[in-house]
Amino acid sequence: MASRTLNRVTKALLAPALALGATVGLASAPASAAVWNSCDQWANTSLNGYTLYNNIWGSGAGAQCIWANSGTNWGVNANHPNTGGIKSYPNQTKAINKSITSLGSLSSSYNVTVPSSGAYNTSYDIWDTDHDYEIMLWVNKTGPVGPIGTSQGSVSLGGHSWNVFKGTNGSNEVFSFIRTSNSSSGTVNILPILKWIKDTKGWMGNETIGDVQFGYEITSSSGGLDFRTNSLSVSSS
Repeated sequence: MASRTLNRVTKALLAPALALGATVGLASAPASAAVWNSCDQWANTSLNGYTLYNNIWGSGAGAQCIWANSGTNWGVNANHPNTGGIKSYPNQTKAINKSITSLGSLSSSYNVTVPSSGAYNTSYDIWDTDHDYEIMLWVNKTGPVGPIGTSQGSVSLGGHSWNVFKGTNGSNEVFSFIRTSNSSSGTVNILPILKWIKDTKGWMGNETIGDVQFGYEITSSSGGLDFRTNSLSVSSS
């Protein structure tokens, strides 16, 4: 499956448009949304140094509402039909804007509560500033979903074991790291993964890392499912 997780206007230009009248604002946000909530397709807000995006970008999407208690505690209720194709990537974004060699560290800790049904992955999506390269780190997945590209074997990096895939979606190269076992919490040391891509494999040069995103790439969630980020932090130096 191809993955396109650019936010807002760029995503709207690259992805198929939602059909007229498609499900923006049809569901209700949960009562836990003490600070912010929205059901708008491109809803976004900045809290505590992070930007949150509802990001309903795929064709044939259903209703989805995002809520946030803070920039690091948020979630969505999504009701997307049981059809193929990614419908949305609600996410939390942290701007980095440093080259790989200038980074002394880049890591993230996550804790999520995700449904046992539907079709989705919970993933980091890391972009260079030119959007030539997309590095996806899947920490869990459910249902008939899979990465774009072909298998490049397995590797242990950043505190986890991954199955690695390399491909292109026609607009940029995609390097996908799929955790060998599902996890709902943990810490990922991201910098060694970037250095492995750059130095060990030679798949990219000394790119400037723009954004580290974390969220849920949802293909289907029929009947309405809750995806909750209990905590998520990204730190760099």
